[in-house]
Order: sequence, then structure tokens, then C-alpha cells
Amino acid sequence: MTSDMKKLFLIVVAVAALWACSGEKAPFNYRGLAMNMPLTQFMDSLQARGFAVDTAASDSGKTWVLKSEGVPYHVLLAFKGEKLLMAQENYTMSTNDSTRDAWQELRDNLEKELGTWPNMPKHGDDHKVATFETDGGFITLTLENTYSPNLNVRYTVKDEEK
Repeated sequence: MTSDMKKLFLIVVAVAALWACSGEKAPFNYRGLAMNMPLTQFMDSLQARGFAVDTAASDSGKTWVLKSEGVPYHVLLAFKGEKLLMAQENYTMSTNDSTRDAWQELRDNLEKELGTWPNMPKHGDDHKVATFETDGGFITLTLENTYSPNLNVRYTVKDEEK
């Protein structure tokens, strides 16, 4: 093999490697934590961020509820075995205006972060639903101010068996 052929071969290999690496997608995540990691590792990561398991509200076979003093929501995790299926933030707020403002801020931030518009099947003043679809799952913001202020954000992993 001549020197020019070796250089051409190395260039082709480098381009192929670069193309292969650029095709990798980041896993679906909840606040920077990959939702494809084992449940125990995911729980450890949340506990390192200051969350603690609320055993009274949890069902250790299917769901865990985690709370932290520094955030206005608690996190509900649904799982099957070691596989995380869903993470949901349930916000605790005292007025309908505060949930409306928080919903709009969360929606705007997700729109910027994901670079896409949500599907919005409901868009009233006190009942709104916005669903963002990503490669690995869905993020759904739900505002329901019917009887009391209610705001939640659900991160659902797409079913891989389809």
C-alpha cells in the first residue's frame, strides 16, 4: 500500500467513525438523569440531590414517592422490577394563578430545550394539557384547577417492545 492510499484509508476510517459517533442519541432523561438506568441507581441519584422516600405514600412493589424540602413538588416513580416506567412531579401550590404561571414557564422552558411544539389536546384557562414527544418518551404537563390548584409534569418512557 502506498503512502497516499494509507492516508486515504485513514481519512475514510476517521469519517466513518465520526459519522457513527454523531448518530448516538442521548437517552430520555428526567432533570438530567437518564431514565434507562437501573431503578436503584436512579433512586440513589435523586437521594443525592436531597430527595427522601416517603414510605407512607409509597408502594414498594410498584411506586416510590420522594420529597425534598427545597422544591415545590414531590416525585412519584412508577417501575416494574428495575425498569423505570414513569417519573411524575406533583406541584404543591396555593392559588390557581401560581399553577397557571408555573405551567406556562415549564411549557416555555421545555419548548426551548426540546426545540419543538407540544401537542395540546386541551387548552383552557384552568385545564391545559401539553405533551412533548421525544425519541425516548413523552413529557406531559397537566394543569387542572377545577377544585384546587393542581399541576403535574409526567415523564413517560416509550414502550420499546413495539
